[in-house]
Amino acid sequence: MATAATHPRRPVDKFEERRRELANAALQTLGELGYARTSLREIAQNSPYSHGVVHYYFADKVELITYCVRQYKASCVQRYDAIVEASRDASELAVAFADALVTTMVEDAPMHRLWYDLRSQALFEASFRADVLEIDAQLEHMIWQVVARHAALRGVEVAMPSPRAYAMFDGLFQQALLHHLAGVDGASEELRAGARQFLGLTA
Repeated sequence: MATAATHPRRPVDKFEERRRELANAALQTLGELGYARTSLREIAQNSPYSHGVVHYYFADKVELITYCVRQYKASCVQRYDAIVEASRDASELAVAFADALVTTMVEDAPMHRLWYDLRSQALFEASFRADVLEIDAQLEHMIWQVVARHAALRGVEVAMPSPRAYAMFDGLFQQALLHHLAGVDGASEELRAGARQFLGLTA
């Protein structure tokens, strides 16, 4: 029988590994300044890497920003998969979902702000659109998994199609994020209560 010793792991893709490192280093600058005010040179100045190194791994800031957002959203989607699988009843799912939303809004606010910036830019920049549409579809699927599971646990049918459910949720989250960034009191509770009500409306 083959063992780990006889079949060592494949070498890590060094190019892709460095791209991930650069993206992680760029996230804070991008999240703070947004698309329009950030250049590759400025990203390099706020990271351990030179402008030449950043430009070698990413052709321009469009490629870097979409890579960053893709990387973050991929992990975000997986986070809710675990909640769906672990919840034993509709109430438990609603509470866990709402709490997770509040946590990510507070802890990852710059990343979410960057996502909404990127999506807005896609209205003007054709080079963003394919990536934004793909990420948006992944987020819609993520929300639909929660909605469908919540309805199944209640023994009812989902009351609206996936695109409408996602649009409702997205508006709720974006508004709460804006209030959080603006320092409006109660933004977290606004989102927590809204998320629970959102699930009730879809069932």
